Amino acid sequence: MNLYSEYRSRYESLISCLENARKMGRMAHAFLIHSPDPKVRREFSVVLMQLAGCRNSANGQPDVSCKFCSQVENNIYADCHRISPVGKMYQIKVGDRNNPEPNTLRDLLDHIGYTSGNYRKFGIIEDADRMGVEAQNALLKTLEEPPPETTLILTTGNPGALLPTTRSRCQLLELPDNKYRFEFSGFDTVRHALYDLCFNCGCDLVKIERAASTLMEVSNALSEQSRQSVESEFANDMEIAKRSEDTAFVKRMEERKKDAASGAYMREQRSFLTAINTFCSQIYLLANGVSLVDLPNPELFEHLNIPASIPVERAKKILKEAEDLDYTLRFNVNSDLALRTFAINVAMS
Repeated sequence: MNLYSEYRSRYESLISCLENARKMGRMAHAFLIHSPDPKVRREFSVVLMQLAGCRNSANGQPDVSCKFCSQVENNIYADCHRISPVGKMYQIKVGDRNNPEPNTLRDLLDHIGYTSGNYRKFGIIEDADRMGVEAQNALLKTLEEPPPETTLILTTGNPGALLPTTRSRCQLLELPDNKYRFEFSGFDTVRHALYDLCFNCGCDLVKIERAASTLMEVSNALSEQSRQSVESEFANDMEIAKRSEDTAFVKRMEERKKDAASGAYMREQRSFLTAINTFCSQIYLLANGVSLVDLPNPELFEHLNIPASIPVERAKKILKEAEDLDYTLRFNVNSDLALRTFAINVAMS
């Protein structure tokens, strides 16, 4: 099943409305995709581009096998310009007004403002809630009056963090889904370590330290994996910069790469913390009588011998420790210390 068909079956009413709008020539020029799942947000932006831009559309439905649809789905469509949060603060930068840096808002606006030989241009802002007030204000005029044949797509897991003036200029597309898809490396290791902390370790400090070390190893590995991924992504650009022998150009590329690596790590770390929080949340649900098959992410407990009865008060304490960990790691604290504290408190709760 192709991506479009998959999402049409999952959100049939929403897709039907969008197809009808395309058929009647009344597609909006700016959308805000809201889903708690980053993968859903990313994939639905592809579906939306196919809906808005396919020239072989029949009754509003795109011909998903055409050249345009294939390019969009494979992320090689030349007039799709995308930005995402970067740096340790995980922010979308507004960019210099006269000479905007790559992967900044003003650089995106410059690109979609150029004349193009393609039928339609797209500007995608991932995790748009990470735009500050200055960036959102710089976007407002384009949201209201975009260049001809241009579609703007903002994605977010937290629309309430956006200014009302930003939200009001977009058509909100709600994609309700209580299931999160965990893609970070070490996911299986993390759920086994959490199971041990909750049900096997007790007050045995050796076992607690072993489980805590496992969580720390996965967390620390995410940083290196993100760095290597970005190194590969930037390899060609860095080679071009070095051959130019322009030290300022090389320095700018190094800064871009550093920002991209920090942003990639923040996304992976967020998924890691969400896995911990979801695991503990589901223990609380089980303690309160929810059946295993009705859990949002039952795969977290696959092949794990979860007790038939879990004391509600203990499950409540475990969930509180996960929430405290998530809150603590939003600040500039030692993640190893925070994870070790979490492990001790969960095991001994």
